Amino acid sequence: MRVMSFHLMPYADLDPSVKDKYKSAWVMVPNSYFDPQKGHVLYNRYLDELELAAELGFDGVCINEHHQTAYGLMPSPVVTASALSRRIKKAKIAILGNAFCLRENPLTLAEEHAMIDVITGGRLISGFVRGVGSEYFSFGSNPVHSLERHKEANELIVRAWTEAGPFSFEGKHYHFEYVNLWPRPFQKPHPPIWCPSSGSYETIDWACDPSRKYVYVQTYSPRDNVARYLDLYRETSQVKYGYEASSDQIGWCAPMFVADTDEQAIEQARPHIEFMFNVLLPKASELMFFPPGYMSVESLQKVLAHKKGNAGGMKIETLIERGIIICGSPDTVRKEITRAHREMGFQELMVMLMFGTLPADLTEKSIRLFASEVLPAIQQLTDKDYRGFEVKKPQMAAAK
Repeated sequence: MRVMSFHLMPYADLDPSVKDKYKSAWVMVPNSYFDPQKGHVLYNRYLDELELAAELGFDGVCINEHHQTAYGLMPSPVVTASALSRRIKKAKIAILGNAFCLRENPLTLAEEHAMIDVITGGRLISGFVRGVGSEYFSFGSNPVHSLERHKEANELIVRAWTEAGPFSFEGKHYHFEYVNLWPRPFQKPHPPIWCPSSGSYETIDWACDPSRKYVYVQTYSPRDNVARYLDLYRETSQVKYGYEASSDQIGWCAPMFVADTDEQAIEQARPHIEFMFNVLLPKASELMFFPPGYMSVESLQKVLAHKKGNAGGMKIETLIERGIIICGSPDTVRKEITRAHREMGFQELMVMLMFGTLPADLTEKSIRLFASEVLPAIQQLTDKDYRGFEVKKPQMAAAK
């Protein structure tokens, strides 16, 4: 298994009273709450934490994109990846992801990803995401065109990375008379493309198409639901497309915390993980997360059902019980990951070891404990440790 350290870079100094004053930490909280002096300290601390993870043996580091929110301070993960590209010498750098489809000129992101890939000698992983619904409010973009633009932007970028230019591109949403990328990516035919998702069937179907076979990453949700979505990826590949998806096409991302004992881990993580789930994460309404037209009615119903109960008021015990997070001693965390791998067979694991308001000292201790007492064992997990997959036809019929 490949294990990566994932970071949201939240604004950990957010005044908790915003929860009572504003409906959401997304889009609505005035930027007057952001203190650039505190932001300076946080950004450099967070970069240090990612670099530490790489030094301690994680296979890669992961960053992502969000806008107008204290939930994550990376409106441009390309900037973050650039800062890491000369400091991290061996580990992968995964941008999970960039919302190419939200840009009017996605070729600029294609150029920037190619630059990072060349600088690192081919260690970039490029994540293609549509962006959560609130990003469409931030960009003033029509969510009805989200999936179309996502697919078209992907076609444009892959061609730009792989075809000799100049050539023209004429699509429904993007029109370029000259596509002639300088520089071209280091990796051939192009950097690996991953597809993190909340679980829409349209995204799963698109990602596992034989022409792509992109790594599908299910972001933190109740573990039973994660298993269903990852199985749906395997089932769609097998039933619709006629091939068996390999486990290295399957990924899972979840918050985790390690302390000396289970009791210490719960006590230390409690205020910080609850701040994340109860203050930073909730949206004003489901319409902000999934605006009309963003996904099909069928997919929306399934996603909302799977995320039911994640809208605030969460306690750490509930998060642990539902498998949304893993928290405990090194032995507990190692066993829980092994159990989840046996059930789901993912070969890509993204571990979020900093969350909410977790302070630097606890974050560093958790990273070091995970790296020394959990990481070596779970990196050895293979398909031999996976229960295997069998098609359940009723599930496929329900997905349609």
